Amino acid sequence: MSKSTPNRRDMLRAATATMAGAALMGGFGISPAMAAEMAAAGRSDKPLKAAFSNAGLQATWCAQGKQAAEYWGKLYNVDVTWFDGELSAVKQRAAIDDLASQTWDFVAIQAFGIGTLTAPVNKMIEAGIPVIDMDTLIAPLDQIDVHSFLAPDNEFMGASVTQALVNAINGEGTIVMTQGALGHTGAQGRARGFKSVISKFPKIEVLDEQSGNWDVTQVARIWEALLTKYPKIDAAFFHNDDMALAASKVMQAKGRTETKIGGVDAMPPAIKAVQDGSMFATVRNPSCRIHGGAIIAGVSAVINGAKTGTGIPKNIVADGPVVTKDNADGMLWMEDQFLI
Repeated sequence: MSKSTPNRRDMLRAATATMAGAALMGGFGISPAMAAEMAAAGRSDKPLKAAFSNAGLQATWCAQGKQAAEYWGKLYNVDVTWFDGELSAVKQRAAIDDLASQTWDFVAIQAFGIGTLTAPVNKMIEAGIPVIDMDTLIAPLDQIDVHSFLAPDNEFMGASVTQALVNAINGEGTIVMTQGALGHTGAQGRARGFKSVISKFPKIEVLDEQSGNWDVTQVARIWEALLTKYPKIDAAFFHNDDMALAASKVMQAKGRTETKIGGVDAMPPAIKAVQDGSMFATVRNPSCRIHGGAIIAGVSAVINGAKTGTGIPKNIVADGPVVTKDNADGMLWMEDQFLI
């Protein structure tokens, strides 16, 4: 067999990548024809070099995203190098400055805060490197020429979980919102979703809206103080599951089990908490679709020359469902396969 003739294993791997890619991109609401065309890129003939960065690997959503990017990278022959944001705008900026001084086939970034990475990202774009924006805006899309922006509908996620909590307390009582980083556009959207629901219920009092900055230690301190200050908190909405579970531990330690807890991301520990009743609700922010989709988008840009607005939409909404006990088992399985 000549070196140029693919063997059966290579053909099977390419076919697997094609089918998996079509399934993943179909989850973005892209037309079947476009999804099939993008998936048909399959593995690159030569290894591609990609640089990824997200807000911070201390966050379980980000850690799962890294696993998903590396999994899809192996399918598509992409070598992924990671630059950890460390949940710090300053540290992520230093990492991206380093990243921008090197040569890559494509780059994918979830910014810790909007506007913090604009200069080094523009440097890469001007050098002809496709940059995929993930989950939160690097800068407003009319101000930066990213290849595509893959993100959930954060307002929907915030509103859907808040509505579930409001229903659970019969539209009256007290509620707390513990926010993510205030400069994170995803957190901003979740806050808007929360407020859009709460504004319709005048019998609900919002007790606190502090930012926990995605930091579980900071959130534990905040909730120690809140539970001391307020004798009764009926519901609490957290901008991610990590913060929700950190606060839940504090509540349990103090015997404060009256609070209905809602989160965002539907990470496995939170799904299990919904199953056992220690969390009331969460909603899936599809880390695997977003990070895996960034791999596929980058490969398509390099191999097929896909252009923004023709080969790929500028803005791709990647949503996931509200997680209940009824769909929890299936959601865990989908996450294990890096499909959502």
